[in-house]
Amino acid sequence: MTSESLKKFMFGRPLKSSEMESEKMPVWKALPILSSDALSSVTYGTEQILLELALVGVAAFAFSVPVALSIILLIALLVTSYRQVIEAYPQGGGAYMVTKENLGMPWGRLTGVSLLIDYTLTVAVSISASVQAITSAFPSTVPFMVEIAIVLVWIMVWLNLRGTSESGTVFAIPTYFFIFCILLLIGKGVYDLLSGAPNIHETGIIPTAIPSGLTLFIILKAFSSGCSAVTGIEAISDAVPHFKTPSAKNANRTLLSMGVLLAIVFGGVTLLALAYGIRPDPNGHTSVLSLVTEHAFGRGFMYYATQIGTVLILTLAANTSFNGFPILASIMAQDKNFPRMFSFRGDRLSFNYGIVTLGVLASILLVIFQGKTNALIPLYAIGVFLSFTLCQTGLVRKWYKDRVKGWKGKLLINGLGAVVSLIVLLIFSITKFHEGAWLVIIITPLLLWGITKISHHYEDVANELRISLCDEKLVPKESIIIVPVAGIHKAVSATLNYATSLSPNVIAFYVAFSDEDEKHMEEKWEQWNPGVRLIVFKSRYRTFVKPLLEFIERIDSHVAEKQNIMILLPQFIVKRWWHRFLHNQSASRIRNKLQADRDIMVATVPFHLHD
Repeated sequence: MTSESLKKFMFGRPLKSSEMESEKMPVWKALPILSSDALSSVTYGTEQILLELALVGVAAFAFSVPVALSIILLIALLVTSYRQVIEAYPQGGGAYMVTKENLGMPWGRLTGVSLLIDYTLTVAVSISASVQAITSAFPSTVPFMVEIAIVLVWIMVWLNLRGTSESGTVFAIPTYFFIFCILLLIGKGVYDLLSGAPNIHETGIIPTAIPSGLTLFIILKAFSSGCSAVTGIEAISDAVPHFKTPSAKNANRTLLSMGVLLAIVFGGVTLLALAYGIRPDPNGHTSVLSLVTEHAFGRGFMYYATQIGTVLILTLAANTSFNGFPILASIMAQDKNFPRMFSFRGDRLSFNYGIVTLGVLASILLVIFQGKTNALIPLYAIGVFLSFTLCQTGLVRKWYKDRVKGWKGKLLINGLGAVVSLIVLLIFSITKFHEGAWLVIIITPLLLWGITKISHHYEDVANELRISLCDEKLVPKESIIIVPVAGIHKAVSATLNYATSLSPNVIAFYVAFSDEDEKHMEEKWEQWNPGVRLIVFKSRYRTFVKPLLEFIERIDSHVAEKQNIMILLPQFIVKRWWHRFLHNQSASRIRNKLQADRDIMVATVPFHLHD
């Protein structure tokens, strides 16, 4: 099987640019692709609330429902706000585009950096939580948590490299299966609650007293931990152009569907955890969702079906980032805020550089934090709430400046969203600072500095390369061609033949390491007589490049302004890859050295060997 056929087997046939429309998503496919991150947060959002309240005791668990309700209100506010983002910026780009256009490019870069960090952490958290679901059902897999996580990440990379259309079809069934299982779980739990089933815990759903030790700080920590359920909402606004026409309408329908489902499943699981008297596992090996499912169904078919659905949705939740990260990176690359290769599409019309980069970064995080969800959560959500704050602030400025119809209502919604997002950001930064949030707070400005330097580099290059279309005229120049030779053979003959067809001023340059070598080469050259002048330098230190550079310096000091110096390198190309190690690759070394030091034209004349 050739490399081309293997590539086609692994990633599918290359797609034409005209097939882009077929890769765009209808609502039924966009929901699993772009909402799996938010929907999957039910598997760890409730658990993070309970872990913080557990520091006080079981009596504090009654406050999990009010905390969850406040997060649901936050979800409703953000969904409403981001519907306005989609309407105002149907070209996509989400928070980055809004901030860049309304607050300026420096703030846009900060938003972009924040979202890229969040997307990377989303993959790591989702995959680690997926592995936790596996270890909950199969405790014997605990020692292999990191290995399983890495394998899952690279399965996601592979599926996304095959293109949006195929990956969306693969992801749709598991996502809808998970939604079905969770809705069935909530239905069973509500039935148990209303019917007074024996497995219902006696603790009241509504807290009646504040237990000793429960402070405002702990409640805020529980709230900030539960806000991990909010991440992923912005991904739909980033990917509006990837929806089928009408793009904005379909994106808004998807966002609304996701918001409603998220509120139901997150609130439902939190309520059931309290009703069943669930206590979170401090070691992180058994998830709260696993315990809730076991209380509702027992360890039967529905338990394992829900766990399988959980593993799949958490793995696929990373797919939200595998769509959002490459798209955002491509938009930032087009704005010269990211390496340019991130804007290029691969054979399957996917942004390959972004997909692979995200896979590498997430794998590094999983190795560093040993695949533990609880260790990664404190790093989570700071980036996304910073982007929420900047995005809503940008829209406030837009509505105030444009004064479009209904602008006051829109300004009020986005103003409230900006204030609430800022408050959550501050709460998260303060309450999670010592648990690891400090790392993101330090890395964010460092990355901002890095992409600012990238932007300045592209601007400097553009300024240096820019020409005036009216004044800049082409001035033909005659070339002096220097052909470095290591002997007399067919590759040299082919190169000299080509050189003389370009210019009458051709010089062959040879470096001798001894008097005998010099005399021998001159005699052979005179015998061959190719009609090209031979210059021989003797190198006392057995080096080739330095004498060549000295000779070029001499020529350069004597040539007229209307003359160019060109180096034409003979290079034979070996048949097999391992043959390259049997040759010194002097042509490559000369080319790299000359191009690094000066504006000299360097070209290679290949000669293919057949043996």
